[in-house]
Amino acid sequence: MSGLIGKKIGMTSIFDENGKNIPCTVIEAGPCVVTQVRTKEVDGYHAFQLGFDDKAEKHATKAAVGHFKKAGTVAKKKVVEFQEFETEYKLGDLITVDLFNEGEFVDVQGVSKGKGFQGVVKRHGFGGVGQATHGQHNRLRAPGSVGASSYPSRVFKGMRMAGRTGGDNVTIQNLRVLKVVADKNLLLVKGCVPGHKNSYVIIQK
Repeated sequence: MSGLIGKKIGMTSIFDENGKNIPCTVIEAGPCVVTQVRTKEVDGYHAFQLGFDDKAEKHATKAAVGHFKKAGTVAKKKVVEFQEFETEYKLGDLITVDLFNEGEFVDVQGVSKGKGFQGVVKRHGFGGVGQATHGQHNRLRAPGSVGASSYPSRVFKGMRMAGRTGGDNVTIQNLRVLKVVADKNLLLVKGCVPGHKNSYVIIQK
């Protein structure tokens, strides 16, 4: 689907025409540069590669600098391919937040906040043992039995246990666009999106 690369600025809230307070996320969406055009004749499919957020040339490889120079721009920190654009673009074209309209719905993809190593209560929402009586000792947040001993004498794959939490690719679907601030390249969407502040997100129609 067509879309843009953006950066999560943070959360705020605005009032609608009925005076209702709506929580929303502020995203710096674009401007993105078309850094490569994929064609069916050459690549087997049709897509546009977009670049976002300038990178210092000394931090980019020579191959990357040459790649972006073909599009007449500097090296970019984030590059993503998009398909099914309604408009045809050429190499070096600039796509701004005007791509989106107020009231339409978008999907936002990002990398969720990393939580480190967590137990089953925080990681999977286990309830733990409800009572701390009857001589029970330090087993309140334990996962309980993970498998029988005699048969199958092993732990099944996919058993929900403690482990690293967060840092996953997460897509939040059908977020309503509340406001488009074109002069500042800002997009306000209803609700929250994955990732920490200043993390990259992908906004798709």
